[in-house]
Amino acid sequence: MRNCCAWEWSQSGSTKPGGTDMSGATSKSMKVLFRADSSVDLGAGHVMRCLTLAAALRDKGCAVSFICRDLPGNISANVEAAGYPVFRVPVEVNPAPDTPFALDVPADVARTAEILRQEQGVDWLVIDHYGVDDSWEVPLRPLVGKIMVIDDVANRRHDCDLLLDQNLYENMESRYDGLVPENCMKFLGPRYALLRDEFVQARRSLRERDGSVKRVLITFGGGDASNETAKALEAWRMVGRNDIAVEVVVGGANPHREQLQQLCAELPNVSFHCNVNNMAQMMSEADLAIGAGGSTTWERCFLGLPSITLIVADNQAATTKAVGVQGATLNMGWYEDVNATGLAETIRRVLSDPKALQEMTVRGFALMGDAASTGAALVAQTLCDTSLKGAGISAK
Repeated sequence: MRNCCAWEWSQSGSTKPGGTDMSGATSKSMKVLFRADSSVDLGAGHVMRCLTLAAALRDKGCAVSFICRDLPGNISANVEAAGYPVFRVPVEVNPAPDTPFALDVPADVARTAEILRQEQGVDWLVIDHYGVDDSWEVPLRPLVGKIMVIDDVANRRHDCDLLLDQNLYENMESRYDGLVPENCMKFLGPRYALLRDEFVQARRSLRERDGSVKRVLITFGGGDASNETAKALEAWRMVGRNDIAVEVVVGGANPHREQLQQLCAELPNVSFHCNVNNMAQMMSEADLAIGAGGSTTWERCFLGLPSITLIVADNQAATTKAVGVQGATLNMGWYEDVNATGLAETIRRVLSDPKALQEMTVRGFALMGDAASTGAALVAQTLCDTSLKGAGISAK
């Protein structure tokens, strides 16, 4: 690691002139730079879905790197371990302490501009950040070829060439009207969900789900600041079904992981896992999931895994409700309104209704569309098509 102006650059993905970097691309490849953050409060979802798209781009020979703030509990080390250079940006004073994603926009623009000038010739700047809008994008546009935005809240204007919202909403087709340029290509809906290739492979060999439950998967994402995992474990203790295996998965940024590991050790037939790299396999082997909304919703639906979902963040609310209405999950609502006793009652009810679980599988498949590919492959192909002949046509 060495100091580079106002940031630190991990040399794990450094490139020698004419050589090949750890992202698998030559120095003459199309350059893609991601701007996303992770932390205990933000969770890991934004960076994780960017990593999925990054892998699809790397498979096509692109040179990929990341800009991430050094927030507490970030997963930048995971990004580096995957072989991508990371520009680590020091954490400035948060202009809105009650809003974890808030940015000092002028300072962040200045640091990003320095990195872009150093990198020279970035073809695509991909942004997955609730603190970024057109006030951040406009001054940086002269320094990049094109801009892509990944969003799911539709609450601010963007100056972008491509927008991806992989979630499900009642007004999905019109919710970005007036928020993006008229010639912006829009990829909307779960069929464009950024799922890793391992999920495609798992879907191809997926067993038939008969509604019986022999294995339960509990996972609430990379952070789980409110410790919903402990609530789910307490509910499972109340259920008392020791004949059913339970797999508990937490992220490395989970501040409660030592407590949770101890809780799992005290419960029969319950296993604890941290930072797994085989989530598709674990979802394929599970018969029921208990977890949060967010990107993992589409992983579960793609594999037909029935689920009980709690909403743990504002950006999960509308989509989780819509998926519940479609019958692809059992939505219990906001986490603070759900206690262990209520969750235990729901689990008992679900375990006794195999037909309802089978129906959830069918509804999940219906939402996700074609099982032959994922949104990551489709979006990566679009980014690699430098002429973007389809620009201005919504991909619906």
